Amino acid sequence: ISKLYTGYLFSKALEPVSERDMEIDPSNYFPPELSFPQRPPWDFNMSPAQLDAQEQKYFREYIQSLQNSKHWKDISYFELNLETWRQLWRVLEMCDILLLIVDVRYAGAMFPPSLYEYIRRVDKDMILVLNKIDLVPAPAVAAWKKYLTERYPGLKVVYFTSCPGYNLVGSGTDKAGLQVRRRKGRLRMCAEGATKLLEACKEIVEGKVDLSAWEKKIQDEGDLDFDEAEVGETIVEKPDTTYYNHEKYKNGVLTVGCVGTPNVGKSSLMNAIMGKKVVSVSRTPGHTKHFQTIFLTSQVRLCDCPGLVFPSLVPRPIQVLMGSYPIAQLREPYTTIRFIGERIDLPSLLRIQHPDNDDTWSPRDVCDGWAKQRGYLTAKAARLDTYRAANSLLRMALDGKLCLWLRPPGGIDTFKSCDELKYIKWVQAQSQSDSQTESVSDTETGTESDTEGSGESDEDEHTAIANKFAALSNE
Repeated sequence: ISKLYTGYLFSKALEPVSERDMEIDPSNYFPPELSFPQRPPWDFNMSPAQLDAQEQKYFREYIQSLQNSKHWKDISYFELNLETWRQLWRVLEMCDILLLIVDVRYAGAMFPPSLYEYIRRVDKDMILVLNKIDLVPAPAVAAWKKYLTERYPGLKVVYFTSCPGYNLVGSGTDKAGLQVRRRKGRLRMCAEGATKLLEACKEIVEGKVDLSAWEKKIQDEGDLDFDEAEVGETIVEKPDTTYYNHEKYKNGVLTVGCVGTPNVGKSSLMNAIMGKKVVSVSRTPGHTKHFQTIFLTSQVRLCDCPGLVFPSLVPRPIQVLMGSYPIAQLREPYTTIRFIGERIDLPSLLRIQHPDNDDTWSPRDVCDGWAKQRGYLTAKAARLDTYRAANSLLRMALDGKLCLWLRPPGGIDTFKSCDELKYIKWVQAQSQSDSQTESVSDTETGTESDTEGSGESDEDEHTAIANKFAALSNE
């Protein structure tokens, strides 16, 4: 019966949803009963074996409590490895300020209120980083900031993109709007986002930590041409895995913890702030296994936590698009293809022809059309490889080539003339204008396009959609 129902959904025609249905209410995804596992009380008199046994027992009881809750059947995929949660506990203990990084396309589904409440309870500060703002219209970015700051008092929100135009090579532009850009081999500091992050940290520390070296580092990046800039030495500190009581701004050093779900861009953000690659990046959830600390300056230490999926009621299709659920492990990708196809015009973006020359499109039709265009065929029978095509489309959506984004409650119409738009549009314009300059240069020198037709390379791990909303800046 399950296979028949899946086949029915696979072949059922797509039904475009209304603009109102694109809005999500984060409170439906994070009921108060769903908190993340928090480290049980301990003291220095406990031996390592006692501490381990206590944490193991607590975690078993935590999972059991979730299984006994009324939400268990609806709880989405989340982290079940105690060791990964221990990495979060250590980061939360070490940090003075916690950076919670979310993808602005799905910001409401990535912000766990229980983590915010915990940070407030232990008298620390949180900065929410809305990452990848070059992928959505400026009013949507402003709308998510207003919604979250009103709902969570004291929360500081900054905008960020790790893909400004000066860190990209060329621009492959599709007439339908499907555009792909590649990062340069060597990065330059993303000064726009780093400046906003510095300002937020200054407001929090109130002069208790000397951040002048960080400020000078940002200014030097802006004053020097990239080819002339000297790349300083990065001090990578071996993490202290012992447990200890936290001392705020210990030895005059500000410790900033970076937390977020997999594929949200934590490591890319750290590399962008540093101006060079200091943390490895991968699409695969769980790539970062242990937290690692890196000194930005002698007074600022960054602490990167492994990506964590918090318990929630986020629907599976949104989890897949967020990057929280491994696409390679997805047995049935067509429900997510339907979710995308009912919210954006896939046939027009992909410029595919209907396999049966029909006017109605189903997930099967979209996947077959993409498989035909890309030449995806099964090994033995040489039939269209629908499953491979579906996985390819999901990876394109994850990378931002197929740009789906969700709205906060109330939509974005009231934010099309707010004060925040000027700065957001300026950052987004950096992503387009510099990239177009590179593209013109490539054309003059005869460089081939980054893309072939309207497709993409499955092996390309460093791509992002070009900003399709720069026209808003002219309004």
